[in-house]
Amino acid sequence: MSGYTVRTLMEADWPSVRTIYQQGIESNIATFQNDCPAWREWDAAHIKACRLVIGENETVLGWAALTAVSSRCVYAGVAEVSVYIDAGAQGKGVGTRLLTELVHASESAGFWTLQSGILRDNVASIRLHEKCGFRMVGYRERIGQDRFGAWRDTVLMERRSPLARYGQDRSAAQAERDDPKEGT
Repeated sequence: MSGYTVRTLMEADWPSVRTIYQQGIESNIATFQNDCPAWREWDAAHIKACRLVIGENETVLGWAALTAVSSRCVYAGVAEVSVYIDAGAQGKGVGTRLLTELVHASESAGFWTLQSGILRDNVASIRLHEKCGFRMVGYRERIGQDRFGAWRDTVLMERRSPLARYGQDRSAAQAERDDPKEGT
């Protein structure tokens, strides 16, 4: 895995990120999304502090990002994980490296809980999350419909940071909500 580079996801990465996201949509086991959003919509929905891509020789092999679970301040340190790996790079340790880096970035940004709702059929993603310290906390039966109209179950997984100092510091997510940048 030494040939892989993890770095901040930039707008210039969007064509590759979009392609990988579209693969996930088409797999019908990665998301309930039916269509890939435009950059502006994706950018507005994801926390700026924790957006990563993993690549090899300038080729993006996967991406990971966080989404706020709530605008309420008590949940400022809780975020939803998205992690997508190019179909040709799956099973090669790319996901483990990327999710591990996302966990470190989230802890540095003050997040104390990461959660992930994974379609129950996506065994590879469930195993990846377990490998990176997530645990299953439950499942949600018939929570949403896939792109073909079938009702699907999700597994709810979470990872609590052992580094968090609960209630002592304002997280980066809360700071971003309290001090929004003009034009974002």
